[in-house]
Amino acid sequence: MRAALVSALAVALAAALAGCDRAPKEPEKASRADVAPTAPAAPPPPVQLPARLTRPAPERLVAIADLHGDLEAVQKAFRLAGAVDARDTWIGGKLVVVQTGDVVDRGDDDKRILDWLDRVQAEAKAAGGELILLLGNHELMNVQGDFRYVTPGGFSAFGGGGPVATPAAAEGPEHARGRAAAFAPGGTYAKKLAAEHLVFVRVGRSVFIHGGILPKYVSSLVESDQGVHDWLLGQSKKPPASVLDEDGLVWARDYSDKPKPVDCKHLDEVLARLDADRLVMGHTVQQAGINDACGGKAWRIDVGMSRYYKGPVQVLEIRGSQVTPLK
Repeated sequence: MRAALVSALAVALAAALAGCDRAPKEPEKASRADVAPTAPAAPPPPVQLPARLTRPAPERLVAIADLHGDLEAVQKAFRLAGAVDARDTWIGGKLVVVQTGDVVDRGDDDKRILDWLDRVQAEAKAAGGELILLLGNHELMNVQGDFRYVTPGGFSAFGGGGPVATPAAAEGPEHARGRAAAFAPGGTYAKKLAAEHLVFVRVGRSVFIHGGILPKYVSSLVESDQGVHDWLLGQSKKPPASVLDEDGLVWARDYSDKPKPVDCKHLDEVLARLDADRLVMGHTVQQAGINDACGGKAWRIDVGMSRYYKGPVQVLEIRGSQVTPLK
């Protein structure tokens, strides 16, 4: 029995020694099907807009672009929209009108237009409608004291002298001081712009802006509007960079000239963040009249209707998903 035990131990030892020359068996590799794919990055969340910057979709919505100091063109556009009658009294009822900025400069009537819009805005509100006014680059240029595009009549309408709001305005030419006082941050008309004009607005599924919105500015849109508002009131030293930059909110032309596929892709990103179907903008004169780009997602409505540009009077009507230029 002892011999049998020794023999069994010898066999076991031989088997163990034989295994010492072999590499340990590697665990089986997981097949490609067993590896969980990397999840795509989640898209940025939609931008939450305060009530000041968003409205529900009305039954009828009309957009009117650059007016540039021509009261006659303004009145024709508002009549074409069905907003006012021949006496310039609001008849639009619950109609919502968005004016996309550049009321001032290039014509003599800009003060009269601002006062006219102020009155019509109040009438629209009383009737259950609304006139939403946006800021263009020319409004902001005037607040900055940049009067390169102001006509002689545009200066005289505000008077030639009087107290001024800033030292820079006091150093300007005498004939410009009344306008400088009115538009300087904290001035009478700067306060009017702060109270009545927005940088952008979303109405229903449409977003309105003067120039354009690039993806890099989307996250700070609400802060940009507030920053401009504070600057107009004289509560901050300068407006946010998003309205000063060459591709900023009141200057961008990426969707207004000849947008490339990459521009349209950027617009898709912007609209997704703003939960909207289209962007409506002025700023860049369209020689062919109101038109769209990027598959109907970019509507360009500046037709140069003022006396300076000699363009036609046209406005854009939106009813639900139907978008129609009116001529």
